Parts: sequence; C-alpha cells; structure tokens
Amino acid sequence: MSVAESEGPNGVTVIRIEGQLVVSNRQELKDLVNHALDEGARKFLLDFSGAGYIDSSGLGALVSLSKRARELGGELRLSGLNEDLRSLFELTKLDTLFAIADTPDQALAGF
Repeated sequence: MSVAESEGPNGVTVIRIEGQLVVSNRQELKDLVNHALDEGARKFLLDFSGAGYIDSSGLGALVSLSKRARELGGELRLSGLNEDLRSLFELTKLDTLFAIADTPDQALAGF
C-alpha cells in the first residue's frame, strides 16, 4: 500500500490509497490520520480509487479512525470503492457508518 496526502478544498485532508489495506500496513494509515487529527485536521477523505482489497484489520482501522475523528468533531468520508469493496461495506453494514461517494469530487462537494 502507498498513501499520498494532499490538501483539498475547505480544509479537507485527502488521502489517496493505492494497493491493499491489510494487517501489515494498516498502522501506516492510522498513524497518518491520527497525526493529522493531533495537528487539528478534522475533515478527511480517503480515496480508494487505486485500492483493490481491504481485509478485516483494514476495516477495523477505518472504524477506529472514524470513531476518533467523530469524537473530535470531525468526519471521515470514503470514495472510489470498487464494486467488490462497496459490496464488502454493504455486507458488513459499514456503509451506514461512512459517507461513501463514487468519486473524490462528489465526496468533496458534500463537505
């Protein structure tokens, strides 16, 4: 997995995830988002357009990050999930926890 962080409109931190979000690399994403939260960022868009797989530990990391962001008055949104990942979020009911958009632009428009 590789991640690229950028600043989007309205103070949104955009994190583009490439590859797989799995047990061996989930901490990298958690560290990145938690550091940004510690620095005062509150709006996050995680773009999975370049990701093909998320395992259970990756899902757990996303839930943990979403919970912390909400506790601090923030929000974490997702975009670019492929059909398999979107089905995974629906089957696990995580689609009710996250605001999920088809594209980063759609997700950013709602912040």
